[in-house]
Amino acid sequence: MAKKQHHTQTASYDVQLLFPVLFLVGAGIVMVYSASSAVALKKFGSDFFFLKKQALFALAGVIVLVAGRHFPYRYYRVLAYPLVGLSLGLLVLIQFTDLGLTAGGSTRWMRLGSFSFQPSEFARIALVIYLAYSMEKKADQIKNFSIGFLPHILVLGVFVALIFVQPDFGTVFILGALTWIMLFIGGVRFSQLFATMLVVLPGAYLFLINAEYRAKRILGFLNPWENSSDEGYQIVHSLMAFGTGGLWGTGIGKGYQKLFYLPEPHTDFIFSVIGEELGLLGVVIIIGLYAWIVVRGIAIARSAPDLFGAYLAVGLTIAMGLQIVVNMGVALGLLPTKGLTLPLLSYGGTSLLINMASVGIMMNISAARKY
Repeated sequence: MAKKQHHTQTASYDVQLLFPVLFLVGAGIVMVYSASSAVALKKFGSDFFFLKKQALFALAGVIVLVAGRHFPYRYYRVLAYPLVGLSLGLLVLIQFTDLGLTAGGSTRWMRLGSFSFQPSEFARIALVIYLAYSMEKKADQIKNFSIGFLPHILVLGVFVALIFVQPDFGTVFILGALTWIMLFIGGVRFSQLFATMLVVLPGAYLFLINAEYRAKRILGFLNPWENSSDEGYQIVHSLMAFGTGGLWGTGIGKGYQKLFYLPEPHTDFIFSVIGEELGLLGVVIIIGLYAWIVVRGIAIARSAPDLFGAYLAVGLTIAMGLQIVVNMGVALGLLPTKGLTLPLLSYGGTSLLINMASVGIMMNISAARKY
């Protein structure tokens, strides 16, 4: 009887987490098709081009989720340093070998034959696993500067340097904020974290104003309507999409801004297409589902059976939550334009697979609390 009960518990899935994730992935397939059909028809001669690829990504994502759910999260302790080494190696390869694929002025992808993926997405989950392992191991000395603060910041610095030169400033922000929050939760002295902000913020400001195109991008963000033909173009058309959608939306497939007005409608600005075609109601539902995932992730962290599981769950939750906030903030004109996808919804295989793997790991931690 005890064996049967144990088997039932280990086979269980966290439905409260699984439902919103699968709903968003399914909605993503529909919205990717709606947002990309015109672009796909013009570029590839088939309006189903991105739909078919996203459906395959989703299927692979479900397999990854199931694998992550059944792979004991405690094993990631021994994989922490190898994963960091592997992710750093991939980031180096795309910058210094012919494997790097450049698009839109950025070298963010690795190409292996007809297959390409984004190493910075893998770096995010590797960093979370490393931080969770290291913070648990050093829990008793976490307030010591040379033990609890410095090593983690140095590892972050190597990641940031390699991603910075791609350039991918959105991911740099995500990794920096993620590390800061995790160290704060882990008990690192606030004075040390605050001092980091005092050093980083002036440097970031000087960096932004140092190049003319970056300064123009900030001006476009601050005054998009006055710069609607250049730097403010994306924000203006994104806001127009939300304004057109109103309360109920124009209906799926009936949006106007995706017709070669809104750039990257199936990736960076899919939230704008949702706003136009599903209206305020659809936007609220999507935000509610994401909020549900974040709250559930925090609950899993709070009930984890050990400190490593708690840090791992909260880190994965924060990583996804930050990406959600940044993508939506850009689409709504609340943040400067960054090339970040919307987790689980946007087109893109690497992002979807990494996020589904993260969900699988959180489900394994959730199941472990019942043992």
